[in-house]
Amino acid sequence: MVMIAGVAGRTTRATAEAEIARSLGYHAGLLSLGAMRGASEDELLDHCRSVARVLPVVGFYLQPAVGGICLSSAFWRRFAELDNVVGIKMAPFDRYRTLDVVRGVAMARAEERVTLYTGNDDHIILDLVTPFVVKRDGQEIVLRARGGLLGHWSVWTQVAVRLLDRIHRAVKNGAIEEELLGLDSAITDCNSALFDVAHDFHGCIAGCHEVLRRQGLFEGIWCLDPAEGLSPGQSEEIDRIMNAYPELQDHDFVRANLQKWLS
Repeated sequence: MVMIAGVAGRTTRATAEAEIARSLGYHAGLLSLGAMRGASEDELLDHCRSVARVLPVVGFYLQPAVGGICLSSAFWRRFAELDNVVGIKMAPFDRYRTLDVVRGVAMARAEERVTLYTGNDDHIILDLVTPFVVKRDGQEIVLRARGGLLGHWSVWTQVAVRLLDRIHRAVKNGAIEEELLGLDSAITDCNSALFDVAHDFHGCIAGCHEVLRRQGLFEGIWCLDPAEGLSPGQSEEIDRIMNAYPELQDHDFVRANLQKWLS
């Protein structure tokens, strides 16, 4: 098992968090740049370099709607060239910006060293089955997202694990079934309720907590920010998708193991 810690804050705090994570046995840090808003790309790279001296780093391209920073393909090329960068979570919820990351990694010639993960919860399956093709020195370089670092996958996780395994087999065999592709829209529909798309993602954390509460894994849906909670109508939307897509949920698995986990 690979353990990835979240690392945030400006440089002093982020490096301190990385040191704590390293002391606890974490293998890498998922580095959020949200606290560095307003910094130049050179300053952002210095920040990333400082953290990477402490702990292997997974880059995090977070969507601007929830605090992310828009970054250029040139930034991602330079980021992928840094020592001790081992992966990038692509979560801008934007196809153009996702391609900026892919192209940056290819231009850095880091495709064998830097693992790409999808964090685009609105595009999970298609990110995982898509061969990203980049032209470099007159040749086609193919990159793929190898897995997902997804808030969506904090719930119904047994189904997510099985789905990822199915996708890996399909990609390896070169046979992407139409039924598998069709799941993309169903999962995206689920995500619209969980992540509260109707209210610009205000209830994205609380929505996942609500599913875990309904399964008995959480006692409540409290968030670190007391202003965060379910948006008006979000509970009803979660009802809708839970009724519509029982095959995408793992309630039986949770029910069978809940007492063991909580004892």
